[in-house]
Amino acid sequence: MRKILFTAIVSIALFSCNREQLGEKNNYGSAVSVWKLSENLADPGDGSGTFQAVESNKTLVFYTNGTVTCNGEMCSMNIASDTPSTGTYNASDYSIASANCNGFTLDYQETEEILILSYPCIEGCQAKYVRMD
Repeated sequence: MRKILFTAIVSIALFSCNREQLGEKNNYGSAVSVWKLSENLADPGDGSGTFQAVESNKTLVFYTNGTVTCNGEMCSMNIASDTPSTGTYNASDYSIASANCNGFTLDYQETEEILILSYPCIEGCQAKYVRMD
């Protein structure tokens, strides 16, 4: 019984440390989390575009210090996860800035489980991410 209690206490402590590193309780907004790419939308220009599921390991990680990292190209709709990039985010206007974005910013919107990243396109183009933690 003591072993089970000890294991439970250690597990809870480890789990809470991991959440604290990501900054579950912070003043940067609720986006602070790990998000995985699940769908892309590329509108053909007539408003008929819809999100399409993608197979990708691309992730965004928002940290409490205002930084965001991506294991792929953050500033493009490319689904590959082989070109890491970093940036900063502003939770008050829901924007991301990165040196890799050639001077433009990305806008995002979120719910508790979904984050949608909007790219500066003439036609609508967005990426949908799902919360991983």
